[in-house]
Amino acid sequence: QVQLVESGGGLVQAGGSLRLSCAASGRTFYAMGWFRQAGKEREFVANISRGGGRTDYADSVKGRFTISRDNAKNTVYLQMNTLKPEDTAVYYCAADLSYQGSTPGLYRYWGQGTQVTVSS
Repeated sequence: QVQLVESGGGLVQAGGSLRLSCAASGRTFYAMGWFRQAGKEREFVANISRGGGRTDYADSVKGRFTISRDNAKNTVYLQMNTLKPEDTAVYYCAADLSYQGSTPGLYRYWGQGTQVTVSS
């Protein structure tokens, strides 16, 4: 059982930046994803393969968000720039042994979430 701990959320003005972190317990490297939820549906944001060589982004965040990882720290980051009020949501980190793409139901492990609020 892996534990995921997110940090870095907060309140920021539109146009500002935040960096989210997700630290995974243990030494196993997982494919990681970031999702967000502002309403009923959990929405895909970005993901990264175990080695970091493959990344994918939702169209709504392309060019503004960057996902990266530091396997020495078993941590994944989400750098969020040019934030918009519509980016306001609870952001969740997810992990799985296999690359699972953009479908939240395919990820086995989830963090507790961190709130990101963007004011206009």
